[in-house]
Order: sequence, then C-alpha cells, then structure tokens
Amino acid sequence: MINIKNVFIEGDKIYLRPLEIDDIDGNYNTWLNDPEIVKFNSHGRYPISISVLKEYVNRVTYSDSTIVLAIIDKKTNKHIGNISLQSINLIDRNAEIAFLLGEKSFWSSGIMFEAGSLLIDHGFNKLNLHRIHCGTSSGNHAMQKLAIKLGMSKEGEKEDFLFKDGRYYTTFEYRILRDEY
Repeated sequence: MINIKNVFIEGDKIYLRPLEIDDIDGNYNTWLNDPEIVKFNSHGRYPISISVLKEYVNRVTYSDSTIVLAIIDKKTNKHIGNISLQSINLIDRNAEIAFLLGEKSFWSSGIMFEAGSLLIDHGFNKLNLHRIHCGTSSGNHAMQKLAIKLGMSKEGEKEDFLFKDGRYYTTFEYRILRDEY
C-alpha cells in the first residue's frame, strides 16, 4: 500500500483528507467542466478555471461553515472525488452533505457510500449535528439510491427547482436525523 498522508478520516477503501491547492494539479480541475460528471447538479453552467478553483479551495480551507474533504483511493493514493458538509449551522445543529465523484472509473464501486457513511458519522459524533440533509435532481437515480442506502428519508420535492440543459428539474430532498442513524 502507498504511504497515505494527512488523513482526517480513514475507511476501508478510501480515506478523507482536507482538500489542498495541490489537488488542482490533478484531474480535479477537469471534473467540474465535464458534462457527464456534472449532469445532475448545478455545476457546469459556467466554465471553471484553475484560478476559480484555487479561490474556492482557499475559501473553504478557512471556512467555519463548510468542510470539504478530498476522497483518496487507498490503493493508489489518488484523489478521486470530494465530499462536504456545507451550510453547517451549529445553533440549529444541521448541515447539507454534498458528493462529487470525479473519477468515472470509480462510479458504482460503493466509494460514495463509504465516504458518506464516514462523513455522516463525523457530523453526528464529532460536530454534534442533529440533522444532515441533501438534495438531488429527479433524474439522478444513483444519488437517490445512495441517500436511501445511507439511511436518509425522502422528505419532499421542489418542483422545477433546477434549470439544466434547457429544462427544469424537480429536486428531491432527503434527510437523516441523529436518532435515526
């Protein structure tokens, strides 16, 4: 196994570490401009340049309301995606979880379930959150299955909420409460 570094949370196949400026030098800078990767989310409307990505990484590094972690494959030490808790509200004790698996060779591998499980556990047991939620396009069946597999319940819909590729999509909202975890 390759020597792993700066581990924040370790799983079986992956580890999560803070997102770093050096990650931009890898494939990360292409993910948000790839129509297949961003098909079901709000990315891909504007081109993402390296300078915009650097600004983003710098901003979230110092944020106290967002945790963005790089998902690293333990076998290769390769950055394959990101996962985040964002809009963290420590008074109401809730946050939104967001997923981006940029390396297509890892799609349908269970990586995002492992990453999601690790971050949800961190949210409930380290940040003392009460509620974690996510939203996804009605067309993103893989994300809907992932939310349910992570123990989330569908709690509602926002009709015609996301405009993408010339049409509106309804988004589905999911949540998990600490006592359901």
